[in-house]
Amino acid sequence: MAQILDPLPPEQSGKILCCYINATSKIQIARISNIPNWYFERVVFPGQRLVFEAPRKGQVEIHTGMMASAILSDKIPCDRLMLDEPSPYELDTDSSDGEGLINTRAMVQQINTKIGDSTKPLQIVGLASVD
Repeated sequence: MAQILDPLPPEQSGKILCCYINATSKIQIARISNIPNWYFERVVFPGQRLVFEAPRKGQVEIHTGMMASAILSDKIPCDRLMLDEPSPYELDTDSSDGEGLINTRAMVQQINTKIGDSTKPLQIVGLASVD
């Protein structure tokens, strides 16, 4: 997802796509303040994933929300949050097998479970009315 509200200054080159995940139970604020002529600040809710573009030399400050205040809890270089570039296989749009532009490769691994040991029939208890 491109950063469209606050685009990078034109003199900034070497922008990268980054991802930060708030793995805490508190609201956080992600801020990049070391890039001149650019303002970046976003609220990141617990469990939320923030995807953004930033200069490679940018540094994300993570401020964790407390009662009526926020404390600086971490500083992370943007190049450590950089998303991996897709492989040529993932970008392959040559549809020689007739599947079009949709990549049908599995995105997650299957989970192997033993159904026989973990499923039991549900017993329904009947209620009788008393007059």
